[in-house]
Amino acid sequence: MSDKPVITDDPLYQLLRHGKIEEFNTLKQGGEAVRLNGTDLRGLDLRGLDAGGIDFSNAYFRQADVRGIDFSASNLEGASIHAAKISGAYFPSELDPEEITLSLIHGTRMRYRR
Repeated sequence: MSDKPVITDDPLYQLLRHGKIEEFNTLKQGGEAVRLNGTDLRGLDLRGLDAGGIDFSNAYFRQADVRGIDFSASNLEGASIHAAKISGAYFPSELDPEEITLSLIHGTRMRYRR
């Protein structure tokens, strides 16, 4: 696990960094491999993202806009959502509400209950 969020040259990741959510979704749904674990997603507007099945473990969403995103089938273990806009987001059932709150307010990494 890396301590610092990573900015990669991965084409799908770069689409997100440039706000091209619809193009990202199209390529993902077309079978393109998505590698977003440990990535720097801070401050990005990700509304409309198809997050199903994506591994966001150890990713940083600080001050990102994830409103309305369905993360229920995503891996968010170790991710941080400090000061993110999360209204209407749907989180995996493995995450306790307290974990989400701690991450949102204090920037802690979210841990799944076992």
